[in-house]
Amino acid sequence: MTEEVSFTIDTPLGSRATSVTYRRRGTGEPLLLLHGIGHHLQVWDPVFDLLAADRDVIAIDLPGFGTSPGLPDGVSYSLSTVVPVLGALCEALGIQRPHVAGNSLGGLLALELGREKLVRSVTALSPAGFWTPAERRYAFTVLQTMRHVAKVLPPPAVERMSRTTVGRTALTSMIYARPGRRSPEAVVAETAALRIAPGFEQTLAAGRNVLFTQDVPGVPVTVAWGSKDRLLPRRQGVRAKLAVPGARLVRLPGCGHVPMNDDPALVTRVILDGSRTIGDVAPRSAIQLV
Repeated sequence: MTEEVSFTIDTPLGSRATSVTYRRRGTGEPLLLLHGIGHHLQVWDPVFDLLAADRDVIAIDLPGFGTSPGLPDGVSYSLSTVVPVLGALCEALGIQRPHVAGNSLGGLLALELGREKLVRSVTALSPAGFWTPAERRYAFTVLQTMRHVAKVLPPPAVERMSRTTVGRTALTSMIYARPGRRSPEAVVAETAALRIAPGFEQTLAAGRNVLFTQDVPGVPVTVAWGSKDRLLPRRQGVRAKLAVPGARLVRLPGCGHVPMNDDPALVTRVILDGSRTIGDVAPRSAIQLV
């Protein structure tokens, strides 16, 4: 079950009310989960309960995605705006400096939250922002194509395609290495989320000049990359390590751009390892460096 929290944010136009949809479960230290562009909180379903066994897990629909409404009129979707919104969200939920794990756009936001010292630790799964201009243009073209397909395909056609492995592959192979593992219901839901997301275009436009080049000192950082990422090639992980030299760089064998569905157990271990309190013993047996 999801819930909605409303809170006030500061904007150039003054204070404005906004709200975010979230799902919360588990006990322990708080862990905030951030999805990628065009997705929704359900992308974390394969690992949500596994993480909730050790953490107070909060998965959210980012503003303008899933069932969270868009940001107020006149408010941009730039990092300088969305990061403070996430800080205000945490305050509204009563959590102080949570651990954060994010995928793609969510990974970039997680790193920015770490740079602003708003979180205890960062786990970034194939984060955006470490691309060359050509790699960014390629990724944005793929995303725009996926959005177009989601908008023009009639929902009954999506439902029919989702019932077969071939159909699920056609719809999701750019983000999953093992699309056949995704359930038909999940594919239908995430295609609908991509189709209706009011924040998609503005978020994509805001990312055209984004390049993450600053370190994240004083915060434990893990950067993990799928070995079969077809959207953001894993060589970008090496650039991430150069930008954040203290980060732990991890390879996710056999995983695509959205690895939670491809290998839930491995992704869970990486996130739990990256969000452990200093002094805890971390289970490193499943961790392989790039």
